[in-house]
Amino acid sequence: MSDIPPDISALPFEEALRQLEEIVSQLEAGQVSLEKSIEMYEMGNHLRSHCERLLKSAEGRIEKITLSASGTPKGVEPLDVE
Repeated sequence: MSDIPPDISALPFEEALRQLEEIVSQLEAGQVSLEKSIEMYEMGNHLRSHCERLLKSAEGRIEKITLSASGTPKGVEPLDVE
């Protein structure tokens, strides 16, 4: 797959997701030409990749609080999301 275009790679997650949802809505409506549908699909694929990358990065920064035997917080460790 090609690299994510710079105009997409600078988008915050929420804006990228909003644009992706808009593309999906327009494609589902079926009111665009075949050529435009292909362009929109490619853009949507870039947006999807960007969102996945941002989510993966966020997962790596999330930690869970560990508790001692008495139930009091004793520290943190990486969150296991699998």
